Amino acid sequence: MQPPPRADAESRAWISDLSASGVRRDDAIARLHALLLRAARFEVGRRRFLHAELRGDVVDDIALEAADDAVVAVLTRLADFRGESRFTTWAYKFALLEAAVKLRRRAWEGREIPLDPEQWEVFGSGEKSPPERAEQAELLDALRSAVDTVLTPHQRTVFGALALNGVPIDVLAERLGTSRGALYKTLHDARRKLRSHLAAVGLAIGDSDQGRRRG
Repeated sequence: MQPPPRADAESRAWISDLSASGVRRDDAIARLHALLLRAARFEVGRRRFLHAELRGDVVDDIALEAADDAVVAVLTRLADFRGESRFTTWAYKFALLEAAVKLRRRAWEGREIPLDPEQWEVFGSGEKSPPERAEQAELLDALRSAVDTVLTPHQRTVFGALALNGVPIDVLAERLGTSRGALYKTLHDARRKLRSHLAAVGLAIGDSDQGRRRG
């Protein structure tokens, strides 16, 4: 594989070595793994306070698994490197993503995923005047009704888990045996249905999920 013309000398060397064969390629993969392991450990350490329940040995395993998978991802997508940044900067992103995903998955391992749309209080934060509270209560009642009557069972599950209960999308994708992309589409379709329904009854819900009466 030829390095991108715009790539810097160091990045071109990385591409050449990883595209080679034999000992040269093996050495480059070993160096890449060491770099991505450092990146994964950094990301795991940065996010550790969010997952205090995880033991130290588990955290180390997560960083190693993230580096392993990041190397595979980099090698698989080597042709996608365009030289717009340094190769190491581009590769680091794979390690950071893998570390974040694996931390979330491990933190939810063995936990029941809340799928019912019960956490309606996420829509009602902040100080409000009595008229605003009444308006919001009207919106939430209409929204609950719309979730029950307008959405399909699958849309209701995805909306409840992601929008209301804060389940990480990669965790939900793994539990439901689907992809992140499919869940994003389901969530987008569910929100579009809900907005259309609320607009039809004279209510509106914006991107911040705060509603207001139309007209």
